[in-house]
Amino acid sequence: MTSVSPASPLAWIVTEGMAGTENQCLGVAEALGVQPVIKRIGLRQPWKTLSPYIGFEKLESFSGDDLNAPWPDLVIASGRKSIAAVRYIKKQSPKTFIVQIQDPRIKSAAFDLVAVPEHDPTRGPKVLVTTASPNRVTPERLAAAREEFRDQFEPLPSPRVAVLIGGNSKAHKLTVEQTHDICEKMMSLIKDKYGLMITTSRRTGAGNERIIRTQLQAENSFIWDGKSANPYFGMLAWADYIIATSDSVSMMSDAATTGKPVYVLPLKGGSARLNRCLNVLLTRDVARFFDGFLEPYTYPPLQDARNIADEIRRKSGLFGN
Repeated sequence: MTSVSPASPLAWIVTEGMAGTENQCLGVAEALGVQPVIKRIGLRQPWKTLSPYIGFEKLESFSGDDLNAPWPDLVIASGRKSIAAVRYIKKQSPKTFIVQIQDPRIKSAAFDLVAVPEHDPTRGPKVLVTTASPNRVTPERLAAAREEFRDQFEPLPSPRVAVLIGGNSKAHKLTVEQTHDICEKMMSLIKDKYGLMITTSRRTGAGNERIIRTQLQAENSFIWDGKSANPYFGMLAWADYIIATSDSVSMMSDAATTGKPVYVLPLKGGSARLNRCLNVLLTRDVARFFDGFLEPYTYPPLQDARNIADEIRRKSGLFGN
């Protein structure tokens, strides 16, 4: 990662505190080499219900962290609730360069730069279109995680497979039957002497977690317990292949930033937006559906966070360019 210069601009990250959106902003900040102040905000009524459409934001509109001077040079924001906050900041500090990550679903003129993944519809002169979502995956972070988790994962047989299992969401459903099906597919890999590194999410559900832990306990598999140090980046670093469920743009984006073969397990349900994201990755042969077999292939790793950072450098005038 780029080292932080003492002359780095003052940067804020503004989100409602959701890990996924905050990590996207952190990935861009790290690519810029800035150490941001993280602001996690909420909205009071009527902005809570009507934002981002109501406008007329004032300091009393917000709960959570303070939004007061000294104002930052740069704001990197993401999430629906952040839109009211960055409009308020811009009113107080017109010189602040505002970057909105993800599609704000309002006119991009409200921002200095909007970065949207290809599967979202917003386009315009202030819009940068990325392949998928920015993230914190970098060669440097993977190298550090490889060393950190060497004792954990080096003993597993090679090839090693990182298995990223999501779960229930507004668009997807991970049923008991599908969990058994996933376990059956993973057991085939275990029997073929692949080393499996498995992590679930809070959305997986307690019942599905029990099925996974019962069925996939084996000498050549690791299942994260959710309590010890999070091995997520270590799993990506040690993986020869990555298998991810289709419910998370973030998981698929992280996997595709490694440059390693990415195989997708579709879950029941879906949405037009998520289907478009998956189709982008499949069409470019960045990802493939998992049909029980793994084979090596190559593609240019995604560099969405770096591409956004480069555009900020070009347009903001904050980095001496």
